[in-house]
Amino acid sequence: MMSKNIEGRVDDSKENEEEKNQEKGNQKNSIFLSHPKGSNDGKQHAGETSDSSFLIQQLGRDISIHCLLQLSRSDYGSVAALNPSFRSLIRSGELYQLRRTMGIIEHWVYFSCEVFKWEAFDPNRGRWMQLPKIICDEWFMLSDKESLAIGTELLVFGKELMAPKIYKYSLLTNMWSVGKMLNTPRCLFASASFGGIGILAGGCEMRGNILSSVEIYNSNTGKWETLPNMNKARKMCSGVFMDGKFYAIGGIAADKITQLTCGEEFDMTTKEWREIPNMFSKRNEVLETPPASGSPPLIAVVKNVLYAADYSQQEVKKYVKGNNSWVTIGGFPAQASSMNGWGLAFRACGDKLIFLGGHNLHGRGILEINAWVPDENAPQWNRLATKESRSFVHNCTVMGC
Repeated sequence: MMSKNIEGRVDDSKENEEEKNQEKGNQKNSIFLSHPKGSNDGKQHAGETSDSSFLIQQLGRDISIHCLLQLSRSDYGSVAALNPSFRSLIRSGELYQLRRTMGIIEHWVYFSCEVFKWEAFDPNRGRWMQLPKIICDEWFMLSDKESLAIGTELLVFGKELMAPKIYKYSLLTNMWSVGKMLNTPRCLFASASFGGIGILAGGCEMRGNILSSVEIYNSNTGKWETLPNMNKARKMCSGVFMDGKFYAIGGIAADKITQLTCGEEFDMTTKEWREIPNMFSKRNEVLETPPASGSPPLIAVVKNVLYAADYSQQEVKKYVKGNNSWVTIGGFPAQASSMNGWGLAFRACGDKLIFLGGHNLHGRGILEINAWVPDENAPQWNRLATKESRSFVHNCTVMGC
């Protein structure tokens, strides 16, 4: 994959040739960058000006930054390839912090349909991209995994032979590294992110005990912090942010039998949980046997409105906050099939709801992405992209930055 496909990836041979030329004093470009703001190491590198207030020399730092902010983040890989100074700016993360402050956010879909492969899709340009391969043992690749994008990072949770493990992909460097472990390792948890933070709630620990504990991750510090426990322990649950609050919805109770219909709301200001009875109905209004045979609730929030994909009825529903109820608004895309909810992703992607899934055609797997911008009408699904691939989606998350 070339550097123009994902930020921060630079062709090594091109980079080496460029740096050799710069060392010889060969500066053919008229565009120069200084260190990113806040860098005061006092060193001047080839291709940089001596005045740290400038980025693009002719424009000055502020206007230069403003120009770069208007670019799609798909272009940042090409920008980073120009010279080490541009690359340093991109990899510092400063541009993404400014974009977040200014409300400039692009959403990409990150997914895995094969155990050794992670991909990304840019819905703005309709581009498929491959991520580097995770360097890990086969136990991790073959274990059940969960994923969550937080800030400019993609976290993948799984288990190696001897212990749980988290691998972290950085958008800034296009590289994987080992992430800091949770205070309480877990799986089958509810999770969601909001800007540079992410919350994991419930799940089960390595011995199978179902948890009520909660942790929050800060992508700026790379650290996990324990939050107050939920009112109920639950696994196989789902999480979303809505109206600035985190919600854990549905799941299986501590007795490993009861299918929970309540949700819980966490207030980020007061750090308190509030239980919401009957927030999520049992599928088909009956208890599944076993309850773990179905996937966690397929839910997503667009513009602070909560939606659910009922795979048993192939229906999309909208949550009515005023009376704590659900209304059916339409059906699934034609090709959005699943195995009791598994293998199908239902996500919010900016102002869109998307289905990521597929089907088999003449013995070939076909992966489709369908999207709809919610309005007052029934869903009219628009096929964003199709590719030949394995059609079962193991993991999917959306990164907005």
